Amino acid sequence: MPVTVILDPALGAFVWLHLAPPIGDGMRKSYQKLLRWNDDFPFVKFSLATDDRPIAAVEIPADRVDRDALGLGIARLLAICDLLLEETAAWIWIGGRAPDPGTRVGRHESLFERYAERLGELAGPR
Repeated sequence: MPVTVILDPALGAFVWLHLAPPIGDGMRKSYQKLLRWNDDFPFVKFSLATDDRPIAAVEIPADRVDRDALGLGIARLLAICDLLLEETAAWIWIGGRAPDPGTRVGRHESLFERYAERLGELAGPR
């Protein structure tokens, strides 16, 4: 899943990714989920892109933008995607069932390990 970073040296950075394809039916329930997640995860904001794809975003103030802050922002977004996988499954896969991962291993473990102390409960058991 591609992560986008928009940097304005005067303002800061905005790091975001698409959580799922465009939301179709059941918009009200989907909006309710996004609003609830905004309360549940205060360092990440959930909304819809112009094409109705749900997105999660992290804002980083200009005076704090550096490699470490961007890494932490990306780690937060990916950890939240992992936490919300079951709740977003209906948006991502037909029938709402994730395919069997088989022997596939996640590619973000080293990122999670690097920021584990700062991710707090988002780090969870991995």
